[in-house]
Amino acid sequence: MAEKVVIIGSGPAGWTAAIYAARANLQPLVYEGAITEPNRINGTLPLGQLNNTTEVENFPGWPFADNAALGQFAKSSLTPEHYENVKHLYEGKRAHQGKRAAFGPELMEFMRQQAVNFGTRIVTDDIVKVDFKRKPFTLTARGGGSIEAHAVIVATGARANYLGLPSEDRFKNNGVSACAVCDGALPRFRNKALIVVGGGDSAVEEATYLTKFASQVHLVVRRNELRASKIMQKRALENPKIVLRWNRALDEVIGTDADGVTAARLKSTVDAATETLDVGGVFLAIGHTPNTDFLAGHLQLDPKGYVIWTKAQRTYTSVEGVFAAGDVADNYYRQAVTAAGTGCQAALDAERWLAEKGVH
Repeated sequence: MAEKVVIIGSGPAGWTAAIYAARANLQPLVYEGAITEPNRINGTLPLGQLNNTTEVENFPGWPFADNAALGQFAKSSLTPEHYENVKHLYEGKRAHQGKRAAFGPELMEFMRQQAVNFGTRIVTDDIVKVDFKRKPFTLTARGGGSIEAHAVIVATGARANYLGLPSEDRFKNNGVSACAVCDGALPRFRNKALIVVGGGDSAVEEATYLTKFASQVHLVVRRNELRASKIMQKRALENPKIVLRWNRALDEVIGTDADGVTAARLKSTVDAATETLDVGGVFLAIGHTPNTDFLAGHLQLDPKGYVIWTKAQRTYTSVEGVFAAGDVADNYYRQAVTAAGTGCQAALDAERWLAEKGVH
């Protein structure tokens, strides 16, 4: 028997879609992703990109709260198994002291649990193959099983691109970030010199945003010119807090486990010169990759691989009955709250479409 709706992905978009679909009595089934080393490297493990962040200060409804109180809340709301995933935030030598915002992992665990509370079923596996040519749709998992679904919500997100340096990986979420809007206002970055790597519009936007908090922003550009649009170039060149580091590339991130990032070594792209800058953070702005490899040839994608919404103000895709939510279809905002919003939209769109087709 075909499922009413299957949701692929487990970030804010996927869990919000699951909450709304479950409350509409659609008995959603979520494929949250597999726990594998390739998924860890790609940043596509269950619970999405937010699970890899530290404090999340810009998600509405989460003011600062005492860490002990948050620990009690987590223990009372999560299953013992899933409390273990966030236990380190509340217990032990590295537990936070005093008040703080929600951390990404606990926020995602709470979203997941809320979906489960309403009856969402979860499979910890990846969908690697789809057949949208016939209905019900057929989805095939990495583990080899397949399932049929009347409607599908794709919420697989997009992963930030990194350079692949071992030191970069070591300090992720401890001074290395790929989202200035998400992390730039955190205390660790305030009044410190920071680095932004990249030369396009996104890099200039990130650097400009960070000047609100940093003492100085070094924009590291591989060439002797920016790829950014003329107006964005003008902003970078005229901002007194932005220093252009032409013909440079990030060579190594330097720091300690206790303090996080304390410096970074740059190397020249034209000779053998290197230089070390004292900085409190490194931001990568070299693009994102949507997690849509398994959809190529099955849904209409833009040149960068993002799913295309085919109707304004709707989450419709090029296949009737398949909907897309979150960063997998959003190459502009890429925020947890916007992803959650489109997750709600996708569930409502799916519910109404299924009702039209007589599936209740």
